[in-house]
Amino acid sequence: MKSDEIKKEVRKSYAKVAKRGSSCCGTSQPISSCCGSTSSVQTLGKTMGYTNAEMKNVPEGANLGLGCGNPVAIASLKPGETVLDLGSGGGFDCFLAANKVGKEGHVIGVDMTNEMIEKARQNAEKGKYKNVEFRLGEIEHLPVADNSVDVIISNCVINLSADKGQVIRDAYRVLKPGGRVMISDLTLLKELPHIQKSVEAYTSCIGGAILLDEYKKLFKEAGFKNTKFTKNELHYFEEDAADYFKNSTLEASEDTQSLTEYVVSVYIEAHKICNIAETEQLY
Repeated sequence: MKSDEIKKEVRKSYAKVAKRGSSCCGTSQPISSCCGSTSSVQTLGKTMGYTNAEMKNVPEGANLGLGCGNPVAIASLKPGETVLDLGSGGGFDCFLAANKVGKEGHVIGVDMTNEMIEKARQNAEKGKYKNVEFRLGEIEHLPVADNSVDVIISNCVINLSADKGQVIRDAYRVLKPGGRVMISDLTLLKELPHIQKSVEAYTSCIGGAILLDEYKKLFKEAGFKNTKFTKNELHYFEEDAADYFKNSTLEASEDTQSLTEYVVSVYIEAHKICNIAETEQLY
């Protein structure tokens, strides 16, 4: 698929999620077959690493069951910091981040789907969040000034981009010197050629995932230092390939017997280091 086609399909799929109010994206099932109940969203949250307190401490409707980890848990956010969320959805991670950075801090959520931006803004109003704003835009070309952000978080979104290198380069651009990236995403241990050709697999967060070594290379080429990939042990793919495809128009093939052998959820930490002093501040 071409980049514009991918964006169109992703935007259409997540507009449906915003209107419906939930998704099973981040599990081994595609968006089109998601469960949609409140209990299922709560269960999903636990497998991603969110606590019950975190899931209760946000406006109702902000947690859409999207993601493959909890980037806020690993971000070590400090009061007063400026945080940017790539692909902010209904605002769930933005609100958690806002609670950590406090009134002196600021959180910016960027999403390319109008319906998600509208939903997130409504949630912010419901929760009376004054230190959070949501901007319509693409993560490849962020509507954010150079060197203006302390921390970038993202939850299972970069894999949806057809140009991940551009996403990572633009993340580097908007970070302040000494700033850091703390994201969760899906990556491949080995190729999944059969489903990567499918639009449905792409919008369900798996089809766009790239090999781990390739992901590491993109961060290095963008200029990031001290990059670390850590497996999220809480989130994994329980079902085999046949279960993944059972409610889908896709078909399993002999080379996709177990998704666990191919796809892994990871936390990614990286730093924008420009001088020795900034390196010393990390330790």
